[in-house]
Amino acid sequence: MTTEQNTPAYVWSAVQDAPVRELFPGIRVRPLWNGDDGAKAAVLEMDPDTCWQGVDVHEPGPEEVFVISGVFNDGERDYPAGTFIHAAAGSSHVPQTATGCTLFLFYPEG
Repeated sequence: MTTEQNTPAYVWSAVQDAPVRELFPGIRVRPLWNGDDGAKAAVLEMDPDTCWQGVDVHEPGPEEVFVISGVFNDGERDYPAGTFIHAAAGSSHVPQTATGCTLFLFYPEG
């Protein structure tokens, strides 16, 4: 079996080693990966009783969310741990949580 030596087959990062940036009080993002085409992945941590300031609009492309722990609310309904959410480009919501939550975020188009 031959492997390509010049091109890495995997790019990885550990959540605990990712830089932390506070977006709003009690809401932190940890960037995990940025692709050449603008795609990106991150972990978002929300403390209990926190709410996004303003409306989160999905532009230029969709947002995909997996609820790792806790309960996430998009301003309309609760999504418990284990839930996958696909938010189409142009859609919007107001992220919030009563219990606190950790989310995996993927933006296939940036």
